[in-house]
Amino acid sequence: MKMVRPAAVLILSVFAWQPGRAALPAHSVSPSRQFVIYGADAALRGTISELAEQTKSNLLSLLRQRDEWKTAVIINLQPQQANLPEIPPTDLRVSQTGFGAKLQLDLTVGQNLDGSLIERQLLRSILLEMIYRDEGDLAPGTTLVEPPDWLVEGALALTPGREREVVVEALSATDKGKSLEEFLGQRFDLLDSAGRMLYRAYSMALVQLLLDEGGRARLGRYIANLSHASNDPVADLKARFPQLREDLEKKWRLAVARLGGHQTYQLLTFAESERRLDELLQIKISDGSRNREPQKTADLGELARRKASRDEKAAVNQMSQALLLLIGTAHPVLRPVAREYQQIAALLARGKRRGIANRLSHLDGTRKELAARMGEIDDYLNWFEATQMERESGAFNDYLKAASQSEVSAPRRRDPLSVYLDALADHFEN
Repeated sequence: MKMVRPAAVLILSVFAWQPGRAALPAHSVSPSRQFVIYGADAALRGTISELAEQTKSNLLSLLRQRDEWKTAVIINLQPQQANLPEIPPTDLRVSQTGFGAKLQLDLTVGQNLDGSLIERQLLRSILLEMIYRDEGDLAPGTTLVEPPDWLVEGALALTPGREREVVVEALSATDKGKSLEEFLGQRFDLLDSAGRMLYRAYSMALVQLLLDEGGRARLGRYIANLSHASNDPVADLKARFPQLREDLEKKWRLAVARLGGHQTYQLLTFAESERRLDELLQIKISDGSRNREPQKTADLGELARRKASRDEKAAVNQMSQALLLLIGTAHPVLRPVAREYQQIAALLARGKRRGIANRLSHLDGTRKELAARMGEIDDYLNWFEATQMERESGAFNDYLKAASQSEVSAPRRRDPLSVYLDALADHFEN
């Protein structure tokens, strides 16, 4: 009897636990297990899970970090209620449990579900987890620092495949750019539609500036230390990005002008990419004088065969940064080539020359092969359009019209040979 009684108690406890398990609300867990989605049906939960994972993947790709999350994000899908119209469509709630931050995102499911708004709140929750990932225990009532609006909007604008034309056009249409302090003092949720579009453009320029000047690792450390940020965002940027301490406002203005003037959302053609690449590979080297004007030029092949001076290393480092910008707008065929040149320039800037000459020789051969292949493709497309297409594409209408007008407007020569040739032409045409 003493052995049977514990077994009976165990069996009863198992049966008593089963109804509780069955009563758990329906939920789904994302592939990385960071997002736990409750409510709605399985199809909608799967869609939200996919959007959350893609949003996180885009951010990790921007920062070039591995997925090392520690705090899960609870996503609650609640139906829209007609008697409660004041419920916001999205509401990110952050609370402290004594063991860290608890992140819960409430999404109101209605007929018009705004995917961009959901993506923005998902990104905020992911950034919050990064900010407080290593903070340890948080006492209840601790004031939490929200990720800045410019970081959220800038990261979204730089998402691969995102349409940036409207954002850049909004920046190009402004008469006078804002200073960095004025921009950081704005609140995104208080702006109108046009103001938000302009804010996104400024945010993209600032995030791109931080990536160019400090690198992705430094931007990741800046995010991880946002919990200790002060009320002066400009001072915080200078503290975390030493390269920006002296000329932050000047570099900010240049970043905004470059984004608004060069229209980096448009891809260059193959010929334009080749021409731009040739310009960048001509390294302009200063002689170290006070005016800092370029005095001579060099190429990577020359610097790969000898030790570079300090001025030459500085020039190669500038070229490496310019190549980084070219990679984003170059023709897709030439992007790997530009990336290889950028990596070679970065090695030479650090004084490493081993194996660089062979890499440059192979890269030059690759460029020649690509140029020849692209020329053959253009020739084939022109031949196909001229001889094989059933209908005229109209691509050469302007050229043919201009050529015919020039022939009509040009006066005929009246010398005997020209008269004879014109008569032969008329004879064969008739």
